[in-house]
Amino acid sequence: MLVGLGAVSTTTIAGVAAIRKGLALPIGSLTQMGTIRLGKRTDNRTPRIKDFAPLAGLDDIVFAGWDIFEEDCYAAARTAGVLEASLLDQIRDDLEAIKPMPAVFDQRYVKRLSGPNVKKGKNKKDLAEQLIADIRNFKAAHNLDRMVMVWCGSTEVFMKEGPVHQTLAAFEQGLEASDDAIPSSMVYAYAALKEGLPFANAAPNLTADIPAMLELAAQTGSPLAGNDMKTGQTLIKTVIAPGLKARMLGVRGWYSTNILGNRDGEVLDDPESFKTKEESKKSALDYIFQPQLYPELYKDLSHVVRINYYPPRGDNKEGWDNIDLVGWLGYPMQLKINFLCRDSILAAPIVLDSALFLDLAKRAGMSGIQEWLSFYFKAPMHAPEVYPEHDLFIQLMKLKNTLRYMMGEELITHLGREYYD
Repeated sequence: MLVGLGAVSTTTIAGVAAIRKGLALPIGSLTQMGTIRLGKRTDNRTPRIKDFAPLAGLDDIVFAGWDIFEEDCYAAARTAGVLEASLLDQIRDDLEAIKPMPAVFDQRYVKRLSGPNVKKGKNKKDLAEQLIADIRNFKAAHNLDRMVMVWCGSTEVFMKEGPVHQTLAAFEQGLEASDDAIPSSMVYAYAALKEGLPFANAAPNLTADIPAMLELAAQTGSPLAGNDMKTGQTLIKTVIAPGLKARMLGVRGWYSTNILGNRDGEVLDDPESFKTKEESKKSALDYIFQPQLYPELYKDLSHVVRINYYPPRGDNKEGWDNIDLVGWLGYPMQLKINFLCRDSILAAPIVLDSALFLDLAKRAGMSGIQEWLSFYFKAPMHAPEVYPEHDLFIQLMKLKNTLRYMMGEELITHLGREYYD
C-alpha cells in the first residue's frame, strides 16, 4: 500500500508490471538481482538473495494507493513523465486497474500542493479509522495474507518531537483533538502499525521515528524502516566519503547543489519543506567523518546543501558536488562530481526492496526499528543510544549478515585468516 501515487509510486508499480511481463529487468533491486556469499570463498556458494531468503515473489504482489488527485495509475504515470509512453502502453490495463483511494491530506504540512481527492472527518482519529477501513477492505477484496505500507508522499514541513509524540496514550489523545503536531504522514503510520503492517517512510518527515510509534510497533509486532530514500546525491556521498575517510584524506568543504523539476522539487521550493530535506541530507557526512575522532581532518568542514526547483528537468535530477580535499603535508586537492540521475528510477527499486524485506522481517518476528535496512535511507532509524551508520559498505555488510543470521548461516567477518594459516 503506497501513500501517494506520484512519480515514485507509479514508477515502482509500472516497473513491477513490466518485469512480470518480461519487458524489462529489475536493475537497481538488491532483492531481485543481488547475490549473497555463503560460507568460505572457496565454497563458491553465491545464490541470488531472492533464492536464498523466502521473499515474496513479484507475481504475488498487488498494489493499492492513496492520492489527493483522482487519476488512475496509468494517467498518473503519464503525468509524472518518468517512463516512456511506449512502455506504459504495454502495461496499461495493469495500471488503469489501480485507482487511488481518497487521501488524508492537510495543506498546512505540504504548502505547494492541493487536490480534490481528500478524506473528510470530524478529527484525525476519524481519519485514521477511515484508513484502517481502507486497509481491511483492500485485504479482503484481494484475499491477501500480508500487507506492507510505504509512505511515498511529499516532504512535509519541518517538525520536532513534542509532548504528543512521547507516548501512545498521548498520541491517541492528540488524534482525538486533531493536534497540529500530528501531520498526515503520522496518521498513515498510526493506521498501518495499529493493523500490524510493516511501515517504511521514504520521505524525511518526522513520521514513525517517535516514541509513540515505537510503542505501537512493539505492541503489534510491526517492523519499521526509514527515513528518506537514499537515491541521488546522498547515495554518491555515502560511497565517496567512506573512501576518503578510509585513506585519511582531509575535507575542508563539501558543496552540494541540485536541480529538479518534478513534484518533489515543487514541494521543496517551500522553505519549511526544504528544511526537513536539508536536515536529512546534511547529517550523513557528520556521522561518516566523525570529526570528534579526527579533528585535524574534518573538524571545520564547511558543508552546504542547495536544492533548486527547475521545471524543465522534470524527474531528471542533476546533482553537482565540489569537494575541497587536503592531502599529505596539507596540500589541497579538489574532487568534482556531476550526477545526472533520474530520481524515481533510483527510488523505485528501494520501495520494492523495502517492502519485501520488511515483509520478511515481519514473518521472522522482528518488530520495531530494522536498522539493517539503513542501506536504503538517508537518515536511517536507529536506537536512541547509538549513532546511525551511514557508510554504504558497512550498511550492506549489516544487511547481508542479517539475512545470513535469519537463515541460520554463518556470519561473514571478511577476516580470511583461514586461507593463509
